[in-house]
Amino acid sequence: MAQVIQEYLQRWDQFVDKHKDPRVDDWLLMDSVWPGTFLVLVYLFIVWVGPKLMEKRQPFQLREVLMAYNFAMVLLSLYMVIDFGRGGWLNGYTYGCQLVDYSNSPQAMTMLNVCWWFYFSKFIEMWDTFFFILRKKKAQISFLHVFHHAIMPFTWWIGVRFVGGGFGTFHAFLNSFIHFLMYIYYGLAAIGPHMHKYLWWKKYMTKMQLIQFTLVMLHCSQLLFIECPYPKVFVWIIASYGFIFFVLFLHFYIAAYLKKGKPTMLYGNGDSKVEHNGDGRHGSKTDSNSNGYHKLD
Repeated sequence: MAQVIQEYLQRWDQFVDKHKDPRVDDWLLMDSVWPGTFLVLVYLFIVWVGPKLMEKRQPFQLREVLMAYNFAMVLLSLYMVIDFGRGGWLNGYTYGCQLVDYSNSPQAMTMLNVCWWFYFSKFIEMWDTFFFILRKKKAQISFLHVFHHAIMPFTWWIGVRFVGGGFGTFHAFLNSFIHFLMYIYYGLAAIGPHMHKYLWWKKYMTKMQLIQFTLVMLHCSQLLFIECPYPKVFVWIIASYGFIFFVLFLHFYIAAYLKKGKPTMLYGNGDSKVEHNGDGRHGSKTDSNSNGYHKLD
């Protein structure tokens, strides 16, 4: 068994050496997949042991921390939106068969750099889970939540290591914009109850999520009908994510806004209990120590 594993690892190293993008050789966490893998394993260990350690402790009150965290993520998300645009999506990219520019031109390096930041942000976002643990919101640490945070660093390490730019970054451009809006929502909600009157647009956030995933699937599907040498494996990974999250958010939207009288729990990196009246308006029960709803993407 050990020999089989060793041979597999050798083949992986050979594959990486043959196909890797040398421009990121010296970048943080890019030389090998193993440092990022170690961080994911640490994350999973904390998810496993954290609730046990907090079991007999009082939950932490983290309003100021959550405010700072969420508004820092607003700035990071805005930066990524701008540079995904400058790197190509608002600066010459075609929305068809857009190949990766592996040159060292300023525009190509802008795109590669923001791809790395998008990858690195997936480790920062693991703090969403840690806040759940510290505030003893164990029920919000679902399998889907943990799976999402654990798998994204792997898929995006591969993306930056091999295809840092081009067709496959369209979903990251959209996702960064959605995160920009969502973290504004979370930050405002964390401030306190007096901000709730400004959060009427929560329902439209879910609609924007659904539009985002629809656009991602449509964008990916075109490669079924046109000739394009962009690696298809990355297209299938992105399209699969888009489909899975579209179904999940559609289920949430139906439960939260279309089923009359059905109370809905909405999760952010705080906690929120909002009863809906079936028409999208908030009912009378609201926990103000919230950062909004469950972020799946």
